Amino acid sequence: MRVCLMKRLPTMKQLQYLVALADTQHFGKAALRCHITQSTLSAGIRDLEAVLGTAVAERSNRRVLITPFGAQLAERAKAVLREAEEVMEVARAARSPMTGEMRLGVIPTIGPFVLPRVFPGLKERFPELTIYLREEQTAPLLARLEGGELDVALIALPYETDDLRIDVIMEDEFLFACNRNHELAGAEEISLQALANEPLMLLEEGHCLRGHTLDVCRTSDRRARAQFEASSLLTMVQMVAAGVGVALIPRLAVDAHITRGTGISLSRLGVPAARQIGLAWRPTSLRTEEFRLLADTLRELTVTA
Repeated sequence: MRVCLMKRLPTMKQLQYLVALADTQHFGKAALRCHITQSTLSAGIRDLEAVLGTAVAERSNRRVLITPFGAQLAERAKAVLREAEEVMEVARAARSPMTGEMRLGVIPTIGPFVLPRVFPGLKERFPELTIYLREEQTAPLLARLEGGELDVALIALPYETDDLRIDVIMEDEFLFACNRNHELAGAEEISLQALANEPLMLLEEGHCLRGHTLDVCRTSDRRARAQFEASSLLTMVQMVAAGVGVALIPRLAVDAHITRGTGISLSRLGVPAARQIGLAWRPTSLRTEEFRLLADTLRELTVTA
């Protein structure tokens, strides 16, 4: 007869204690984060080490040093805890979809122009859903998404997203913007060739809108020359209004009145030029159906808003 013994495994609480200790490097601070006493946390870490058969931290009177094994385990523990949280979210969603919490990331060239349009509708349709927002540039935003700190992200495409699931919400056309006294002001349509020698305004490195602008301009074999690099779309618009240079501005921002009162002249481009706005999430997420519903709702709200 064979007797199968259950393996002794770390508990969720022990993994939570380890992650808190690895993040804070301090027993007292880790205990505060976990809402327990320091002695309880210390006992939990000792129990974890007993289960593992090896140390996860070196202790002294002045500091805590996480061992290389402890640091590696803490990263894996974060993933395990995220999955456990997601299981609870899925269980909640099975009882009542689009309720509870959702962590949504958004990039700066979308957030101010889309969120005010859609949030009233989202609150009306999903009153039991609490959305926590984080605005950040695309690369760090997607890193947070892939790391589990965010559930879903609203981004601009094209952009390299590896194996993330993407649901395209809408097309966002680029418009040519210049000072009202510029020689191209007032034109209904501008060819890319006409932009060849214009001082182009760009957002600084890290903004995907910068790459999208360069991609549009390079279709005419134009070598882009950045006259000025702005940290925000609003700053770039003000510089265009001052006659420092010209720019390509997304219609989303124009529809949100970013150029109102500036005297800027807007024209369409002679070739199709647009970015896509899409909702991205991890392919392993158990909340895919909720995210698809969110994408469908955003698609509807951006049209009717």
